[in-house]
Amino acid sequence: MSYTGHVDPQGAPVSREAGPLTITKVSVGPMDNNAYFLRDTATRETLLIDAANDADTLLRVLGDAELATIVTTHRHGDHWQALAEVAKETNARLVAHPADAEALPVAATDLVDHGDTVTVGDVPLEVIHLVGHTPGAISLLYREPGGRPHLFTGDSLFPGGPGKTNSPEDFRSLMNHLESRVFGKLPDDTWVYPGHGDDTTLGTERSHLGEWRERGW
Repeated sequence: MSYTGHVDPQGAPVSREAGPLTITKVSVGPMDNNAYFLRDTATRETLLIDAANDADTLLRVLGDAELATIVTTHRHGDHWQALAEVAKETNARLVAHPADAEALPVAATDLVDHGDTVTVGDVPLEVIHLVGHTPGAISLLYREPGGRPHLFTGDSLFPGGPGKTNSPEDFRSLMNHLESRVFGKLPDDTWVYPGHGDDTTLGTERSHLGEWRERGW
């Protein structure tokens, strides 16, 4: 079955091959959080985006691969309920933005900012800082060699708009960053992997930017 980006709440994981990486998506926890495993097929080194919940499920999906890194996209509690347990079981390094790191239940070992690089095996991932949903929200960009870009957005971008913000200033900040750092630099075929729900592409969402601005949330 081809990858569509849909997983059932607390259901079976789905995977796709994307050049040197295998990307696996699974839903965990009562808020249908998406967790993503990125595995370098050459080294079997693996990176987890958001140890959101259900540590047993995450460790089962990981299997015998080496979990070298856990990236937490932002400070909200539904995205790190399993962080301490998975980190203890795997000794993975823990990556977060400094503006959100202090809210996490375990200390980050690696602090990153916009433009930094996180690696999984020999594969680089670009850090994109998107201020608005939280002060330290980050996305990860994987540029598939000879293929499409893959963008893991946490709760900063979903099908249908940006993530929730708590003030007009936060909303403007998030929209400005999405337009300048994401839509302004990446092509329409960029695949978007959000923190909850189904995937989308930038091309699907691009024509709605004006509507989102007008909507104001």
